[in-house]
Amino acid sequence: MESDLHSIGELARASGLGVGTLRYYDGADVLTPARVDPHTGYRWYGPRQLADARLLARLRRVGLPLAAIRAVLGAAPGSGEAHRVVDAHLRRLEDGLADARRELSLIRTLIDQRENPMTTAPAELRLTVPAQDLAAALDAVRHAVGADPELPVLAGVLFDLDGAVLRLVATDRYRMALAEVPLPELPLPAVPLPAVPDTAVPDTAPPAGAIVPTALVDALRALLGAGAAEAELTLGGGQFRAGTGGHRIEGATLDLDYPDYRVLTRLDPQHRVGLPAAALRGAVESGATRTLPSGPHGEDCVVTVLALGPDGRLAVAPADTEPAPGEVRVAVNRDFLLDALRAGRPEQLVLELGGPIAPLAIRTPGRDGTFSILMPVRVPELV
Repeated sequence: MESDLHSIGELARASGLGVGTLRYYDGADVLTPARVDPHTGYRWYGPRQLADARLLARLRRVGLPLAAIRAVLGAAPGSGEAHRVVDAHLRRLEDGLADARRELSLIRTLIDQRENPMTTAPAELRLTVPAQDLAAALDAVRHAVGADPELPVLAGVLFDLDGAVLRLVATDRYRMALAEVPLPELPLPAVPLPAVPDTAVPDTAPPAGAIVPTALVDALRALLGAGAAEAELTLGGGQFRAGTGGHRIEGATLDLDYPDYRVLTRLDPQHRVGLPAAALRGAVESGATRTLPSGPHGEDCVVTVLALGPDGRLAVAPADTEPAPGEVRVAVNRDFLLDALRAGRPEQLVLELGGPIAPLAIRTPGRDGTFSILMPVRVPELV
C-alpha cells in the first residue's frame, strides 16, 4: 500500500539526496523504487530503502565511484563485501593524500627556488645503473610508448628518479608499462653545488625526472647491448646523456609535463591468478577474438576476452558466449595483450583482474615494480 511507502520527495528530504539525484540512481540501477505508478510515472520507495538512501548519501560524500556504491548496496548481508569495498576506497584516499603531500612538498621547493635562486637544486644529476637491469627495464616498457602526434608528451619514456630507484614509465593512454631499476648508490650532482647557508637549502631535494624521446630510448637500448656492466646516465637541464663501454649518446629531453601515472597504479584487484607466460601467449594467439569499433583512433579493434572461472582457472573465452555463473571476464585489445605478455620474456606471470570495467594488470613474480596495465574494452554483455 502507498501508505507504507515513501514518496520520492519524502525520501529526498529524509536522506539529504535531491529528487533529481534519486532519479539518476534509479536510472543507474543503484536505488530503484519499490513501485512506479504506471500512469504518472511517480516513484515510491519502501520503508527499508530509507536506510539505503541515507547510506548512499554518505557514500557520495566520500567520493565512492558508482560501481562501488552499487556493490555496497547490493552486497549480501554478512558477506563482508561492503566492508571490503569501503576499505579499498579508504586505501585509495590515503594513497591520494600521500601523493598530494608529496606534490605540495615539491611545490614548496619550487616556490623557494623561484624566490631564492641560491636554493636551486642541481640542474643535472648523474647516476650509475647496472646495464643489464636498465636494458631489461627498457624492454619491459618500450611497447607502451605512445605514437599519437597529438600527444607528444607520451612519445617517450619517463625516467623518474625516486630516491634509490629509477622508475621507467611509458603509456599511450590505453595501456601503461612500468619498470624499476634499483640504484647501487644515490645519484650525485653532475656539477658540485656552490656553498650556501644551511638555512637556504631545502630538507629534501625534489624528485628528478625526464621524458626521453623514443629515438633516444632506442639508441640507449642499442648502446646497452655492447656488454658493459654499468651505464652512466645524466638527467636534467633539458638533456639526457648516457655512456657505457666507451660509447656515449645524448640528446634533448621533452620539455613537457608527464601525466601523473601514479593514479593508475593504485589498483584494487579482486582476483589474482598465476600461470606460465608461454601457455597464456599460446592461448591468446590461437584463441577466439571479436572485432569491435573501439580502437585508439576509432578504428576496429581485435579483442580477446579473458575468463576466470570459479575454480581459479584462466582461459580465453569462446566468441559470442555469455559468462558462466561465477565467471569473471575482461576484454582487452589483443595486440596490446600480446605485447605485454612478450615484454621482457618472462617465464611466469601473475594477472590481476577486477572485473569487466577494471584495468587488467600483468605482473612478473619477484619484480613488484615491473608490470603492465591494460585498459578494458567495453563489451556490452560483460558490463
